[in-house]
This record gives sequence, structure tokens and C-alpha cells, in this order.
Amino acid sequence: MLSPQYFVETLQENNIDFFTGVPDSLLKSVCAYITDHTEPECNIIAANEGAALSLAAGYHLATHKIPVVYMQNSGLGNCVNPLMSLVDKAVYHIPVLLVIGWRGEPGIKDEPQHIKQGQVTLSLLETMGIRYEILAGENEAFKRQLQSALAYQERTGESFAFVVRKGTFEEYKLRKDETSRLHINRETAIRQVVSVLNDNDVVVSTTGMISRELFEIRAAVNQGHHRDFLTVGSMGHASQIALGIALQNKNREVYCLDGDGALLMHMGSLAITGNLKAGNYKHIVFNNGAHDSVGGQPTVCMNMDLPQIALGCGYRAASSVVQPEMLPEALEWIKNTEGPVLLEIKVRKGARKDLGRPTRTPEENKGDFMKFIE
Repeated sequence: MLSPQYFVETLQENNIDFFTGVPDSLLKSVCAYITDHTEPECNIIAANEGAALSLAAGYHLATHKIPVVYMQNSGLGNCVNPLMSLVDKAVYHIPVLLVIGWRGEPGIKDEPQHIKQGQVTLSLLETMGIRYEILAGENEAFKRQLQSALAYQERTGESFAFVVRKGTFEEYKLRKDETSRLHINRETAIRQVVSVLNDNDVVVSTTGMISRELFEIRAAVNQGHHRDFLTVGSMGHASQIALGIALQNKNREVYCLDGDGALLMHMGSLAITGNLKAGNYKHIVFNNGAHDSVGGQPTVCMNMDLPQIALGCGYRAASSVVQPEMLPEALEWIKNTEGPVLLEIKVRKGARKDLGRPTRTPEENKGDFMKFIE
């Protein structure tokens, strides 16, 4: 396996010392190593992958050096525009070194939301004219690959991608933890949210741990899963799925259970929600200051005033809760306040080690959910 330390230090030895991107589970060890061993201005965890590519382009314009952009292959969807209309040789001809986690690799068991992206990852890179190699899982082999890639980039001035298979990197766990002081457990908080919902309320939950925890909580109390739309992919879009439902079902309260990383990824959606003034729209953001399901690398959301941002975007009301004893009152408040309304719940990182995944397929979930809201 490839050592994260060797990977990063070999890049640095070749004058590559700027990293940006969105963390991925297949890259969590190397992303954690970068977070622990580089200055914040040299490792910018971006709002989304397209923004990371733009940061990388700005870095190159200022320094003439090659930046690294890391992402899950699903993030290529956020990158197609800047890859084709900014850094491509037909436009500004800016070289970027891409490191892409290959979720859904054909022949490797993975979750449904990754299957299609895994099938088209290599062909998508080829269609965009981006040369790539499958990253070697051994130190010296990687060093040879890197020398070849850098020679290609020096000769052509074009971008190059390393595609990373599952199990390529040795394990390295993040040491920095800025949220250990927080007292609310996310799964407990979701359980409390579920306990105050009415039988006809609708829930849209975001990508990652939140949907997994919601699924298990419903199962534990024998409530079924028909009330919930589990957004297992499409990170950052759950809030607009919820808005689309709320606008067409004004006789139901629609709750979006969101995460801080997802909110940040497409934060412009707050402005759309705020300006459409759906009175039945309830937005609950579980903020743990981290991309929890892909290694725990930090977001910037602990340094943001999310309620004030929501109010500035047109939400009728917004609030935040930090202490567990204040959560029941906060949930009654959001339940009885006209939307659009936002409640931020600041929670600790981490989840149960035995936390499962939804046992219903996405299509089964969709069918049950649509029958419920007819």
C-alpha cells in the first residue's frame, strides 16, 4: 500500500505543495495527513470541487506552480465546467494535478449512488481529454508515475489525473479535532427530531451519516421509512429537493435534515429558499464542523453564523442550539414557527461503529415516499 506521508512528501520534493478539494472516503488517509501536516492556506478544503479547481487555477496564476485538487469521482460533476471552460488547453491552458477517488469501480461492491459514476469515470476523463493513470499502491511505483506525469505536464502544460482505487493508501487517522468540546450527539438529536414530528410531516435527509442514522432510528421505533426521502447521493442538494416538495405540498410540513458540509457545498440555495417564502419549509442543519462520513476533515462552518446567513437570505426566522438541555425547546420552536425557518444544531463528530446503511433500495424508497405524499 502507498504511504500517505510518502505520497505528500514526494509531491513536496517536486515543488508541489498546494492542495485543495473536497475529501473522499478513498482518500481520507491522505487528506487527513495533509490536514495534519500543512498550513491551512496550503490545504483549502473547498465548498465544492468546482470551487477547488478555481482556487487551484488562481494559485497557478500567482505562482506558476502545479496545484493538487482532490475529490471523489462524483465531484467531477461539479468540475466539468471549470475543467472545460477554464483550465483546458483551448482556454487558459492551466495545469492541475487531479487526485480522484474511484467510488463504484466496476467489479467492486459499492453503494447504489456510486455505481453509474464509477462506470463512467475513466471515459469521462477521456472525453474531456484529461490524461490519467490508476495510482500505484506502492511507494516507488508511485514515484515513477509522478515523474512521468510531471514530465507530461511540463511538456504539454495540461492537467493530469491520478485515479485512486479502494485500499490504495495505508491508514492514517486525523489528529486534529476542533469539535470535541461539543456536547450534543447527532444521532440522539435526530431521534429527538423524529419524536416531535407529526404523522403527516415529510422529511428529506442529506447525504452521509444523517440519512443512515435516520433510517435506523425509524426502524428502531417501527415507524417505517415512507415519510423520509433519503438523499444518498447528490451532496448539497437535499435542501432544494425539500423545497420542491414543500412548494407542491403546502398542507404538509417539510423538514430538511441537512449537514454543514452539504449546506456549504451549494450555499446559494439558501437564497432561493429564503426568497420563495414557503411557510411549511423547516431546515435543520446538524453542524459538526466536519466532513464526517469521509474521514472527519474540517469544514469552515464552525466559524460561520449560519442563522444570520439564513436571515440575510430571506428566511423568516433562524436560531442555533449548542446545549442538549435546550434542544427540546428549540425543536418546539421550529415546529411552531412559520417557514422558511432554520435551526442549527451543533453536534460532535463521529458515529456508532456498528451504524448500518439503508436496506431499502433508492427506487424502493422513492416509491414508498411518493405514495405517502400523494
